[in-house]
Amino acid sequence: MTAAISECMKVLSTANVLQPRIGGGGGKSTDEILAESSEELLSMLPEVFDIEYVSHKYQTDYHESMNTVLNQELLRFNKLLGRIRESLVDIGKMVKGLVLMSPDLEQLMNGMMTNMQPAFWKKVSFPSLKPLKSYCLDLQARLLFLQNWIDNGAPIEFWLSGFFFTQSFLTGQLQNFARKYSLPIDTLIWNYKVLKFVKPNCGLVEKPKDGCLNYGLFIDGARWDDEAGAIGESIPKVLFSEVPHILMVPVENDKDKTNPNEIYPCPLYKTSERKGVLSTTGHSTNFVMTVLFPISKQHSEKFWTRRGVAALTQLDD
Repeated sequence: MTAAISECMKVLSTANVLQPRIGGGGGKSTDEILAESSEELLSMLPEVFDIEYVSHKYQTDYHESMNTVLNQELLRFNKLLGRIRESLVDIGKMVKGLVLMSPDLEQLMNGMMTNMQPAFWKKVSFPSLKPLKSYCLDLQARLLFLQNWIDNGAPIEFWLSGFFFTQSFLTGQLQNFARKYSLPIDTLIWNYKVLKFVKPNCGLVEKPKDGCLNYGLFIDGARWDDEAGAIGESIPKVLFSEVPHILMVPVENDKDKTNPNEIYPCPLYKTSERKGVLSTTGHSTNFVMTVLFPISKQHSEKFWTRRGVAALTQLDD
């Protein structure tokens, strides 16, 4: 099903690109469509974050690495927000004849007509395969998550999918634990406990003593069986399954009691593309980490490996 859907979307995408750009038959003109779309997208986006205010409110703290993580995330999102807002404003000016066409504006114009992200946005963006409007809605949700963090302090539940650079958040949590208990950070690994299904941010979960509560993940190729407390067979015609809250607690490597026969080391990717170019950090731009999911007695690690089971931080729609 995944292969068939992928092939179908490529065909439809190609057909969409080949459509004429000039309106006719009493419909809206290209300029009218561009003007309306740019105004709609601009109305969805807030102003850039006040970095000076946030850095003063959440100052660098040896015992709270999340302050540094928050400030770094805001800088990345501000850069993206600035590029998106500037280009959308220029589209509105271009329609009125106040700005000349450029290669970047041509990319954005074609993207707005075909509902696809322009390449020059992707250069400063987090990985995403979503169409243009879904991408902007996803960006809006990420910015709201960060704004709530600024207004109300670090959340009890972290939206793992909402981070620009997820590895910095995970490293920050390990640093907090290592400094709290005076442990070398390179001896720490993660322990995972998947909780029962509850809706995010509904006040039904408590702040853990150590570690962090995360939500927002999906399983591709299997599903989470809440009753069995393990991954199970997918429901027919359901490609992705939502994962409940995961309690992630650091533990020293030599004190880890996880039985390797009872878990599936599931790779976690940012998008369903499952690939990325190696960056200067030595990590793939798409791979995040390996999550250890419990499995039932009738299944083995190889069973799920052959199924190509992986976890994702976001879907493509």
